[in-house]
Amino acid sequence: MRVGLWSLAHLHARSYVSVLRRHPEVEWVGLTDEDPARGAHMAQEYGLPFVAEPGELLARVHAVIITSANADHKAMALQAAEAGVHALVEKPIATTLADALAIVSAFERAGLVLGTAFPCPFSPAFGALRDAVASGSLGKPLAAKTTNRGKMPGGFFIELERSGGGAVIDHTVHVADLLRRLMPSPATQVHAEIGRGLFHETWDDSGILTIDYADGAFATLDCSWSRPTSYPTWGDVTLRLIGERGNAEADLFGQHVTRYPADQSPPAWHPWGSDLDELMIHDFVAAVRDRRPPRSTGRDGLAALQIALAAYESSRQRRPVAVTAGA
Repeated sequence: MRVGLWSLAHLHARSYVSVLRRHPEVEWVGLTDEDPARGAHMAQEYGLPFVAEPGELLARVHAVIITSANADHKAMALQAAEAGVHALVEKPIATTLADALAIVSAFERAGLVLGTAFPCPFSPAFGALRDAVASGSLGKPLAAKTTNRGKMPGGFFIELERSGGGAVIDHTVHVADLLRRLMPSPATQVHAEIGRGLFHETWDDSGILTIDYADGAFATLDCSWSRPTSYPTWGDVTLRLIGERGNAEADLFGQHVTRYPADQSPPAWHPWGSDLDELMIHDFVAAVRDRRPPRSTGRDGLAALQIALAAYESSRQRRPVAVTAGA
């Protein structure tokens, strides 16, 4: 299967390149980037072909992974769909519901595979939590306390016209997607407190969300960029679920070794567990090969985006707001 990568704007691009290079079923065609100098430099670093024109790359591949700034996803995804190319789009799938729907509709009309880059559902810890809910051993889920706290990433993430928001749009979508897979009923409303008190800039750096579900359950989410630069890893994803008959917790990135360097470098956490990016890309490649939906579809990306955008609207209106039905 011939696969390429479009854009190096997102931090995850390097991880995806590494996975694609060692995938036994993938013929690496190359990468293209809206910044030719950046693209050519990384291609040389990894010993990969650099394709100057995106149209040329799309003409040569079966599938493409889009890792651009959030606001560029729509234009790139629609160009891929028009070229008959399957796509895995970085999260959030878009910055507006209209753009997300346009992407999803284009791929559905073309009969192409569209995936949203959500690696967290591939976590064994999350899988165990999901199985505990499905088995009924915890009883009916009543509440969840969740986090996705990380370092401020910089780059396009803090350029509002390219990102669509700050910490809330960046980190809400991951956990909103996980909760959608756990909770028996759909989300109905979101109440959010969003702030800029950590970095005091124009973009939001902190958020606390309460998500209500149709059956009376609720979840809270801390989606802030609250980890300092000295923190030993990028951040966390944790879920604590309270059920009628029991509680359970999952720390999706808890499998790590702490390294204390001999020099003045700060301590660092080195993961030893499953490579979630690798599992996600293997699933996407298999979905394209077998012409089946990937584990995280475009509509999964749309549903998660609904929660993030409802959070911003709640913050603007200073009250809970209903989750918009976008499908």
